[in-house]
Amino acid sequence: MSRHFTGGRLVVASHNQGKVREIRELLASFKADVISAGELNLPEPEETESTFIGNAKLKALAAAKASGLPALSDDSGLAVSALDGAPGIYSARWAGPSKDFTAAMLRVEKEMAGTADRSAKFVCALALCWPDSHCEAFEGEVHGTLSFPPRGTKGFGYDPIFVPVDLETTFAEMEPAAKHAMSHRARAFAQLVAACFI
Repeated sequence: MSRHFTGGRLVVASHNQGKVREIRELLASFKADVISAGELNLPEPEETESTFIGNAKLKALAAAKASGLPALSDDSGLAVSALDGAPGIYSARWAGPSKDFTAAMLRVEKEMAGTADRSAKFVCALALCWPDSHCEAFEGEVHGTLSFPPRGTKGFGYDPIFVPVDLETTFAEMEPAAKHAMSHRARAFAQLVAACFI
């Protein structure tokens, strides 16, 4: 039986404002007073796990223990088939300390040079943890292809190069509501909500 979030303050264990904004929008209809780890000046723990779920739990637990509040963490990334799943859990690190995703997208394009396979997927792991160390974790995926050069300004991260299956627009060209309806984060959130928010 999953533990339910019963309302009140919820820390989003992230300093990424794009990610915090998406999570806030996805939780808008629930009794969650969302605040980010950045707003609380919580430190960002080093991501030392080898899976998306492992890193999501690590970050959520650190925020829950530091704040004394339930915390929700998202660990997500782009897995490129031709690069054996890279950048994967290192997706943010490919953008460097300055979070330069333009450089990260150029690196993906450069490393894919000469390969015909453009398939990729976005993966999102969500962990909801409490200060007593209890955690619930969920994972969602969305498959698509990569398109260069980057297109669109509405997303963040690798959104400008990712085209979902059966579509021609990148995530960064879509209206937020359209992306939320089908994204890896939305799929993980559907599982989280069904287990912990209803």
